Amino acid sequence: MYAAASVSDMLAQQALYDQRRRWLHRWLTCAAYWLVRVQVFHAERVPQQDGAILMMNHITWIDPALLTLVVRHRYVISMAKHETRHNPPVALVNRLWGNILVRRGEPDRVALNAAIELLRAKQLIMIAPEGTRNKQGLGVGRDGLAYVACKANALVVPSAVVGVHDWRERWRRLRRLQAQIHFGRPFRFVLGQDERLNKETRAAMTREAMYQLALAIPDEFAQYRGCYSDVENASTHYLAFA
Repeated sequence: MYAAASVSDMLAQQALYDQRRRWLHRWLTCAAYWLVRVQVFHAERVPQQDGAILMMNHITWIDPALLTLVVRHRYVISMAKHETRHNPPVALVNRLWGNILVRRGEPDRVALNAAIELLRAKQLIMIAPEGTRNKQGLGVGRDGLAYVACKANALVVPSAVVGVHDWRERWRRLRRLQAQIHFGRPFRFVLGQDERLNKETRAAMTREAMYQLALAIPDEFAQYRGCYSDVENASTHYLAFA
């Protein structure tokens, strides 16, 4: 894990953030106004206090920033790839904000356990289950989110960011980006009687969760549902909707 040395450090960072929350969001909102117009749908689905996971799609590098910006009433801790430590500006943001860095391609127990502890402490975590950006639409989700959500019994809120694919062209032409953020139906993972949280179960949970993320993407952006475009085949065996 990188950025914050411990979960206690992250909670201390949140306390500092809470003290400056109104000022910080006011400044960020004013700065972003000239660059992007964001429409938010079903913001009431993000819990006011309890621990929860914002499960987001990931098209461009600005998606996490936009999602953090629109959730004004909570401190959002992101799970970011460990490689960002080599990018000085991004590394500085991660350190100051208190994000969790995850080593991809291996079970990063340190990062996963930190996320579980933070959720149990009623924090809000942002996770992109694909583990990387996919410009063409949703790719196959990894089962880390299912593992963390089950261990913490955390609410999961599908969070679809759309309209950002042409951000470079728009800003090059000095035009504001027209982004949308759609929050889908919140749910928790549930295990059936005598079922265990093994690899096969986590894979099935992840598949069902990814379909919920795909359903949060509006029909006008259906091409970004990617390999979960066949939403008519979505199942909910492991999901309990809030």
